[in-house]
Amino acid sequence: MTAKDLAEGKSEQECRVNADEREQIELELLIEGIHRLYGYDFRNYALPSLKRRIHHCAQSEGVKSISGLQEKVLHDRSCFDRLVQSLSIPVTEMFRDPPLFRAFRQKIIPILRTYPYIRIWHAGCSTGEEVYSMAIMLYEEGLYDKARIYATDMNARSLQQAKEGVYGIDKMKLYTKNYLASGGVQSFSEYYTAKYNSVMFHPFLRKNMIFAEHNLATDRSFNEFNVIFCRNVMIYFNDELRNQVHGLFHESLSRFGVLVLGAKESIHFTDYSDCYEPLDRVEKIYRKIK
Repeated sequence: MTAKDLAEGKSEQECRVNADEREQIELELLIEGIHRLYGYDFRNYALPSLKRRIHHCAQSEGVKSISGLQEKVLHDRSCFDRLVQSLSIPVTEMFRDPPLFRAFRQKIIPILRTYPYIRIWHAGCSTGEEVYSMAIMLYEEGLYDKARIYATDMNARSLQQAKEGVYGIDKMKLYTKNYLASGGVQSFSEYYTAKYNSVMFHPFLRKNMIFAEHNLATDRSFNEFNVIFCRNVMIYFNDELRNQVHGLFHESLSRFGVLVLGAKESIHFTDYSDCYEPLDRVEKIYRKIK
């Protein structure tokens, strides 16, 4: 409480409510400013995680309030880029959640064998580990030459790392374990070259990859796909944006196309729940039926 608040006889609860309202106004102004100036739309992101990451960014930038952060973001593009990096913290790994990749290998790969050409979209690909995991699986199943993998994210820095295919060597022990648990059939080290503290995945894995910036909140469909992967992305969206993105995926999937959400996501409680049939209820793998 401030001296002015005490003089006016305000209670601690009243001051706390006023502070929450002020912060909410600051947050809305920042998000609106970002949308109008840079075209990035965070208005329908889940507020708790959004607010937490914005506070973290404000602290990193050395400002005391969201308003202070707004001033820097709107006048300094590099500050905005750092904020976007903070709001889209990459959380991924090679063959993350091995049971999902094992289910895909067992249930979806046989379907893809019947296609003359395969288009796969990894929406929100982050730094690309999931994309390389898919490339390795398709290669081992003899399908990579007839496949195109489209990898998109709104974070340009993460996309650049994905394009380079360079990762820390300290992660390879975990990635090898995931690879084997997902049904990998070769030595995982055959897919990369180690140098100092990093590894680079072999260029042949990238030959059928296409990387591009794409914002699920604002951008439209850009192709028709046989498979769409989108995991651990929509957990940061509110119900309205989640439903909007499911509409985008439904529009982008071919007839009998496969939507892979993973165990943490769901198609339920959206306008499109009756447009799919489950192929794996646990791993949330669905096939479009209408």
